[in-house]
Amino acid sequence: MNERAAEAHAALRERGATLAVAESLTGGLLAAELVAVAGASQTFRGSVTAYATDLKASVLGVDEGLLAVHGAVHPVVARQMADGVRRLLRADYALATTGVAGPDPQDGQPVGTVHLAVSGPSGTLTASVRLSGDRTVVRRTAVTAALELLLEHLASAEPSR
Repeated sequence: MNERAAEAHAALRERGATLAVAESLTGGLLAAELVAVAGASQTFRGSVTAYATDLKASVLGVDEGLLAVHGAVHPVVARQMADGVRRLLRADYALATTGVAGPDPQDGQPVGTVHLAVSGPSGTLTASVRLSGDRTVVRRTAVTAALELLLEHLASAEPSR
């Protein structure tokens, strides 16, 4: 179990808040880490694994023009994925992951390019990281980076109690 996932649930419980997840390159790994924590159902609403680019538009509401011009590996895509899954699953917060796990570049972006977003009541924050390692390492590291982004966002926001 990812220790950051347990910390995220604790921070969400403290706020009486819920979380949804939209994943691409992590392919459900982020949701799996979140549900591995006992009591996850108190805060975790669910997830959408939109691995195919067209699903990012049709399910999560990512702008088709943005996808056509920049592809799925873009910080604004991550932002729109987070906003879309937050609305779709009616959660207080949402996390999104998109990027290139490898072994080949995608949309002109090198392996290890990762864009993350967290959406919440005070807005949406994105982060871009460049990770190294094989496909498994990139995916696992992206999960930890997404959870850390959520924790940073929650720490900067006032609890809603």
